[in-house]
Amino acid sequence: MKGRGLKILLIAALLGAVPLGAAPRAQELVADLSRHLVPITTGFVGTNVLLFGATEGRGDVIIVVSGPSRREVVRRKGRVAGIWVNDAQLTFEDVPSFYGLAASKPIGKLLTTAALRRHGIGIENLNLKPGRQVGAGELAGFRTGFLRNKIRDGLFTKRPGGVTFLGQRLFRSTMYFPANVPTGTYAVKVFLVRDRRVVSAQTTPLIIAKVGIGAEVYHFAHNSSVLYGIIAIVIALLAGLFAGVVFRKA
Repeated sequence: MKGRGLKILLIAALLGAVPLGAAPRAQELVADLSRHLVPITTGFVGTNVLLFGATEGRGDVIIVVSGPSRREVVRRKGRVAGIWVNDAQLTFEDVPSFYGLAASKPIGKLLTTAALRRHGIGIENLNLKPGRQVGAGELAGFRTGFLRNKIRDGLFTKRPGGVTFLGQRLFRSTMYFPANVPTGTYAVKVFLVRDRRVVSAQTTPLIIAKVGIGAEVYHFAHNSSVLYGIIAIVIALLAGLFAGVVFRKA
């Protein structure tokens, strides 16, 4: 916490303590993260990352955290002979695996609907591209199901009021990443909004990666899947033989 406080004080000094006549005009928006790497170990249960910054002049702040893009398959269940089964599916291309939103006010009060769509701000404004041609009604159904699943899993979140101002210029927000957060490089976008338009923006990278023994096993399983499968089968057989010997003696 001491290091975070020093960073905030440094930003305040850069924006407020230096006379404008003695230096170039300060940036309208400056933001940073308390850490740029989130390590996932064996006992990882989720974590918080602090974002803090300062603005030059009045305005509101919107923060968008977007995870690495992936192909996502959404399956629709249907009733066949009285049994619920997957009867249709749709693939969405290049969609964020994680999406977090925080703002100092409800985003509908900060930007117009067109501006929200243009900047991709808000879960309902994500551009989900289907992998095949479907009708508008069917697409809407799959889109709703996809968003519902992501929200249920805690991977899509929105927090109006999740950005707190400390005075008139300094702000902060705590971003939570659950235990099932995907690994990869994230983009943390910060927007400064004034008079219902974006006047400044900044993007900061955040890396979420597996570390330790768990990371080594993960990479081995993906890079040498055949050998990993053979080893897993051998271990399972040995464990079964060992258990059989133990129970016979018992």
